[in-house]
Amino acid sequence: MTIEFAAVTDPSGLEFHDSIEQRHLRVGTPETVSPTSVDPQNFRFPVNKTCTIATDEIRFDQPYSVTIHDETGRTEANVGVGERTTLENRPQFVGLSGPIKLYCRIDTAGTVDIGLTAVRIELECETTVTIGARSLHDQPAGTITTPPDIESMAAALSAFPSALKTTSPERTWPTLRGHPPLIELGETLEIPNAVRKSNIGPETGARIRAVSDTGSLPADETAVATANTPAGDSVVGRGTDTGTGTGADAGTGTSTDAETTTETPGEGITITVPERYLALFQAAPLAFFLDAQIRPGTEPALQTPAFEYPLPNDETFGDEIANLLKRFFFLDCLTRTEGIFQYDLLERSELEDELPFDLGTTYEEPLPERLARYLEVPFDLIETHAPRWPLTAHIPPEPESIELLPFIVNELGIVRPSRGKTPAEPPAAPAADARLVRSTSEAPPDTIDRSPAPSPPPSPADPPDESAFVIPTVTDESVEHAWFGNNVPQNASKATIEAYRNQLHRDTRNESIEILLVCNDVRMLDEHDLLDETYGNRDELPFKIDSEFGVDSNQLATLLTEGGYDFVHYIGHATEDGLRCPDGELDIRTLESVDVGVFFLNACRSYQQGLAMIRRGAFGGVSTYGDVANEDAVEAGETMARLLNRGFPLRGALEIARQNTALGEQYLIVGDGSADIAQSDGGAPAVVKLNRCEAGVMDFAIQSYSTKEFQLGTATASNLPYVKDRHLSPGCTPFSSVNESELHEYLSWNELPMLIEETLSWNDGIGPFSGD
Repeated sequence: MTIEFAAVTDPSGLEFHDSIEQRHLRVGTPETVSPTSVDPQNFRFPVNKTCTIATDEIRFDQPYSVTIHDETGRTEANVGVGERTTLENRPQFVGLSGPIKLYCRIDTAGTVDIGLTAVRIELECETTVTIGARSLHDQPAGTITTPPDIESMAAALSAFPSALKTTSPERTWPTLRGHPPLIELGETLEIPNAVRKSNIGPETGARIRAVSDTGSLPADETAVATANTPAGDSVVGRGTDTGTGTGADAGTGTSTDAETTTETPGEGITITVPERYLALFQAAPLAFFLDAQIRPGTEPALQTPAFEYPLPNDETFGDEIANLLKRFFFLDCLTRTEGIFQYDLLERSELEDELPFDLGTTYEEPLPERLARYLEVPFDLIETHAPRWPLTAHIPPEPESIELLPFIVNELGIVRPSRGKTPAEPPAAPAADARLVRSTSEAPPDTIDRSPAPSPPPSPADPPDESAFVIPTVTDESVEHAWFGNNVPQNASKATIEAYRNQLHRDTRNESIEILLVCNDVRMLDEHDLLDETYGNRDELPFKIDSEFGVDSNQLATLLTEGGYDFVHYIGHATEDGLRCPDGELDIRTLESVDVGVFFLNACRSYQQGLAMIRRGAFGGVSTYGDVANEDAVEAGETMARLLNRGFPLRGALEIARQNTALGEQYLIVGDGSADIAQSDGGAPAVVKLNRCEAGVMDFAIQSYSTKEFQLGTATASNLPYVKDRHLSPGCTPFSSVNESELHEYLSWNELPMLIEETLSWNDGIGPFSGD
């Protein structure tokens, strides 16, 4: 089973564990409880596991987003941080959105309080509470086989929208967009019935409410939380929410929301694309989001029953498709605030007066009419307000690349060709005066190296290969630019399809998050000691940290292949041919497989070894493609450790580290940049930005990042009182002036990385804060 639960005694209560996603959620009670399993099929909401306990109080140590539902599942109230609501003496459900979606059925009167750091449900008397838990784990429903011709591929990609739960504006909630089916090349086109588009469910939010109110559909809502507070405290609406979703209002000072509903009929929308592989691939994310068919043709256009919009037939086709996706997605996010879940959204308040249409009226219109209205808005008006896109994928324009698209479209990634230029020179090496260099390459005798021997640069006459550097043509529109082509990218990650496939087949893990620290040079113990104090310093999560020193090649091979570690942090030396051990080198390419989730190979020129880790089972990691000064490597290791430990994905952690440390260009992500090692506190992770404004006052903003749970479209906000900054994630809010005493209390209870006057600082929780 994905979800398991067990009674705990210190403190007393229950702990739920998602063994696939490695997520934990603790339910606190005044006294020890004895849970009894019950059939989840009899529960009102879709859940994986249910149990009953007898108690008069339930506590959660994060300010999760909370929704109140009646016995049929209809949403009656949304409760935010600092608010209290009353439960009546009748059956009601309390929904909480966090790393695991939870519902509590309560049949007696009580109160629900959400504080800055916790949720408390107090009941008038001891009663039986039924708790249902659902995993946020998402899997493709099947696999499509297609031959490598344009027409068959277009038909295969046209089946992607089968994963949508609705075509109402609520599909901008990540949990209303399922994972598209997988695709593999074959001799004939085969689309399984499980992934054929069906005409199930209503199209508009009004109809969703009408059907749900009858009880004929399983109502379900979810809200997503972040370390700041993602916009939308819950994903459940005034009426009901149907489908699968996620949301939360708590975290390291933030909360996030994401929602779900039901499947919907097609809207008669078609995208005619130029008869080129690249154009076909570039149209896939937009076609998925619009529930559209893709057809190859000589006159590219977006065609709907309401209008026809011509598309370019040259290389600007991809630019136009990307702009349409951003436009339609963003304006649907604004429109959904009139729907089943109504909330204040920062972007709406900034733009509503400039829009040429009424959002309430637009919400009730069919999809083609909504799109026509959205096209009336100048793109430059909305461009700076739209969320920052998480992913741009640079893929080769060849038939094999179609197998990448399910994973790219799952994040609504923008597709670009794998084109770039050769850099004038390789990534900058450490400064000449750096005393400690993690490479022996031309290093002074007294320096520390992280590579036992220099590797000669490729000759300009050599053909392009995996070791040749390339700078992608576009590198500034998304948090991560994933390079799927040959060569080694600069200013981008090196992505492979194996990283995504490995995660589909991941086994259940141990309850604790298992981390391995390997230090293979005694002179680098300073980094190990910093890491040992950083990883696992979160009381609410069960970490298990193993440290190994001077590991020989056989032992290191055993640790990587049999250890089952969620994260491996290697400190030492490397070359393209292996990780240095006391008895020689271990070349990961000689291993049949590795049992590792995420890794950080903090050694010089560890790129090839990191790539081998991915191709043998790992999900993602960070490697280097050059020499690094030892002091920079130590700073990089500590910064990445702190960010990963707080729930940031690789892509967010590396961006923050690059922008705010001496990390430079030597480090890059290998594999899936959305991979992480731990859940964030209550929702999507974020960075607090602070600038001194005047005596006793500081300017405050947050920058949020998406994760696997809290994807594009999540609404995020800080839980800082009086600051209205619920915004679309990933993104950054404008600055607000905040009293320093209020800020002090906020930061005393929320462990968030901070940028104080653009300098990265660490807030480790309760304790004095100084903005100086």
